[in-house]
Amino acid sequence: MARILAIAEQRDGALRRLSDEIVSAARTLAEAAGAEVDVLLAGPSGIGAAASGLAKFGAEKILVAESDTLKLYAPDVLSQLIADVAKNGDYVAIIFGASSIGKDLAPRVAAKLDAPLAADAVALEFDGGKVTVTRPVYAGRALARVSLDGKPGIVSIRPNVFRPQERPAGGAVEQVAVPAVESRVKVREVRTVAGAKLDVGEAPIVVSGGRGMKGPENWHMLEELRDALGHTCALGASRAVVDAGWRPHAEQVGQTGKTVAPQLYFAIGISGAMQHLAGIRSSRTVVAINKDPEAPIFKVADYGIVGDATEVVPRLTEELKKL
Repeated sequence: MARILAIAEQRDGALRRLSDEIVSAARTLAEAAGAEVDVLLAGPSGIGAAASGLAKFGAEKILVAESDTLKLYAPDVLSQLIADVAKNGDYVAIIFGASSIGKDLAPRVAAKLDAPLAADAVALEFDGGKVTVTRPVYAGRALARVSLDGKPGIVSIRPNVFRPQERPAGGAVEQVAVPAVESRVKVREVRTVAGAKLDVGEAPIVVSGGRGMKGPENWHMLEELRDALGHTCALGASRAVVDAGWRPHAEQVGQTGKTVAPQLYFAIGISGAMQHLAGIRSSRTVVAINKDPEAPIFKVADYGIVGDATEVVPRLTEELKKL
């Protein structure tokens, strides 16, 4: 039977939410192709304890590679490991996440296997015996449909687009050896931003600000709104704000930033450029605040307030605090 390989992601020995999305996407593609899903989970010693959580999203087999050489990101080791597994498994497709890690690993593996690659997929199909990918182009203004002529077809999926769906499968765990590869690239240290809050790409509530906030000196209004909404809320920003140096790139939401899929998204002082809308299309509920009643953001918003953001936000925060 044909097989599909999903590449799970972990951080500090714990599975990332993106892994559930990767396995779910692989399961959907497998059902169309009449295939089964294998998952490769590689990480430091003890990472195998997290393997069982992948079975409920449709993994028939979970390949676990444990080594302290993988405690920090080791691209040469991981790419060789994935290539070795792929050569032994006769897979029709390999699915990565289009994260910073996936965007680095997928091309390396494609080069090793001389296989076709399509990045940043928002839809997957199996058509005419080939993996077919839909991916945004021209900053989200159009969608391209690409067929991968070769096996395995290598795909990276955009985060927060393929919602995890529980479809329990066997989930048999099998250990695989980590290849002895001398890394040319070595991560010496990972430094987290001091006082860093919840990642905007994984938060269930996001408060994003744009140029309508008038300047970085007004960002405390959004921080107060975030705090009023609780610890599950993260701050985001439009590309214009990041380009102006008001906020760090890690907070950027949109085609060239992070794709989000929160239950609740606040677009405050954001006009709604195409590249920003491409990054929030999976949001469950969108609330827009903008002084321009003709702003494009109102076309996708579930709720809208026409007004000056610097006047509306403090009043909104005040009412939330009462609740």
